[in-house]
Amino acid sequence: MHKYQICIEYVGTNFIGWQIQKKGNSVQKFVQSVISKIVKEKISLVGSGRTDAGVHACGQSAHFECEKKIINSDKFIKSLNFFLNQKQISITTLKKRNLNFNARYSAKDRIYEYVIINRLAPPSIERNRAWHIRKKLDLEMIKKGAKKLSGTYDFSTFRASNCYSKSPIRTLKKIKVTRLNEKITIQFKSKSFLRNQIRSMVGCLKYLGEKKWSLKKFESVFKSKNRKFCAPPAPAHGLYLLKVNY
Repeated sequence: MHKYQICIEYVGTNFIGWQIQKKGNSVQKFVQSVISKIVKEKISLVGSGRTDAGVHACGQSAHFECEKKIINSDKFIKSLNFFLNQKQISITTLKKRNLNFNARYSAKDRIYEYVIINRLAPPSIERNRAWHIRKKLDLEMIKKGAKKLSGTYDFSTFRASNCYSKSPIRTLKKIKVTRLNEKITIQFKSKSFLRNQIRSMVGCLKYLGEKKWSLKKFESVFKSKNRKFCAPPAPAHGLYLLKVNY
């Protein structure tokens, strides 16, 4: 038996998310079916974690096991992408791994990025690839709010009601806010995140940037550990899974 890790890039717009569900097209289901077709055996694809409907990925990581040894990785990737690219999915790398490797449980941290287009005109090229916000955002206020989120805390305020994680405690190792012209990017690094955590945090940072909330209000909402005080979550289409580190 051989184990392989793949890195996957995809546009999440037309998918119900990464994870296989009873109904709808998922990224996992489609990639798994194409790999099974190429290796001529039924394989099970295990991802580093789920991304919700509409969320994109530049570096989703997954593993699979198969009886067949893949001799030429470039040829294998090319064959996969012939079928996958029509659905805006690409396999960017393939690595042979030992049998102890697990795309989900071996991960040391995950890096996500949220993209905002902050201008009056709606984006055309980046439509469904970024959150369009017309009102000018105060970047310094967003940075101050982001700084309050960095560290180990109870993130219950930002946790979805259907989140099944045992604990709301997470360590946000890094949060970086940058602006280049009208594009604002917020990067998050943690070993794992709660369901809807990033989008909920971005929604609250937007309120701060719009000056709907003061920094004191932002802090009190965070410390309340109560979902009902959270701002509406940012839309899925601005979120990207950038990289999974091992």
